[in-house]
Amino acid sequence: MKANFALYLAPRSTGARLRPHGATPFRSAEQAWHWTMAALIARRDSVSRSGTGVARPCDPDDIIRSVDRLYRNGRIQLHHARILKVWGERQAAPDERYPAERGEALVWREALYQMEAPLRRKGIIS
Repeated sequence: MKANFALYLAPRSTGARLRPHGATPFRSAEQAWHWTMAALIARRDSVSRSGTGVARPCDPDDIIRSVDRLYRNGRIQLHHARILKVWGERQAAPDERYPAERGEALVWREALYQMEAPLRRKGIIS
């Protein structure tokens, strides 16, 4: 008897119809990104994170995969990913009111704009 391993290898969908009961979608791609980076920092530092107590419709890796897909499809470039990482680790957005951050604020907004539609389709943001 041959087992069908494709069922075990299929990527996990985080679409709205599969959202865990009581999961609250993020309000924006920026909020989702900051949550993702906080979770990744906690994972890197081996910190047990209790979180905010709010169930979310995805794992941080789902958002990372979405950003990776945008990069592979040419929707964002490496400098977008770098800005997302740097400012995500700071848990802040670059502030265009400061001349030194203006360029990075533009790149930040471009990346978040590209993230918006895929995350909305998956039910990760409302």
